[in-house]
Amino acid sequence: MPIVDDPGDHARRNRIAWNAQAPSYVDEGRRSWSESEPRWGIWGVAEQELRAIPEVAGRTTVELGCGTAYFSAWLARRGARPVGLDNSPRQLATARAFQLEFGLAFPLVLANAETAPLPSAGFDLAISEYGASLWCEPARWVPEAARLLRPGGSLVFLTNAAVLMLCQSAAEDEAAGDRMVRDYFRPARMEWGTDDSVEFHLGHGDWIRLLRASGFEIVDLIEVRAPVGASTRYAFVTAEWARRWPSEEIWIARKRT
Repeated sequence: MPIVDDPGDHARRNRIAWNAQAPSYVDEGRRSWSESEPRWGIWGVAEQELRAIPEVAGRTTVELGCGTAYFSAWLARRGARPVGLDNSPRQLATARAFQLEFGLAFPLVLANAETAPLPSAGFDLAISEYGASLWCEPARWVPEAARLLRPGGSLVFLTNAAVLMLCQSAAEDEAAGDRMVRDYFRPARMEWGTDDSVEFHLGHGDWIRLLRASGFEIVDLIEVRAPVGASTRYAFVTAEWARRWPSEEIWIARKRT
């Protein structure tokens, strides 16, 4: 199925970047598929601690930017009927291999989450853990998530915390410090220069206005704290920093009826 790229061309650039990175996520994906319970973000905080996911047994879910689809696998084990959607053919190839390896099947769709080839009002939950929530244009993917959800359906997404982006230097491989080095009032689009990928980061006010304008009511904002003794493969933040300030945040919203 062809992918419709956005006018700014970030979908094409992110697809190229993630195709190149896909091999480095195979081992991590396999570990995640082998676990029975969901874990969130770079610190692997257990869902049973955060309580971000609503009841999914018997319900339809769509993961927007699923990567290796480990989150959809977790949802399937909880009784959901998931669909995984991703912009990268190589990431989806890994996900399909894991489906065979772990004996768990659900649809995987090659598409940009800003223009999902899926039915309107066809899902009870839309979820994104560093997928569309980070690499898609918010003004496009959030209304698209609203289109996909039934009235009363939930949107749950994790992304980098707003405060982290203020303290993150221009170099992606340098850890955030204890001083603000970036303007809060800045364009949402961000490019690190380490590869050709494009990210999008909003402040809290902009997220609130966009979610409300897209037909959502905000249920919760979980500012994730790194657990004691946590570690991560990523260099942009340390566990010590993330014990003092939130490096990740989970937004929970409900589509208005």
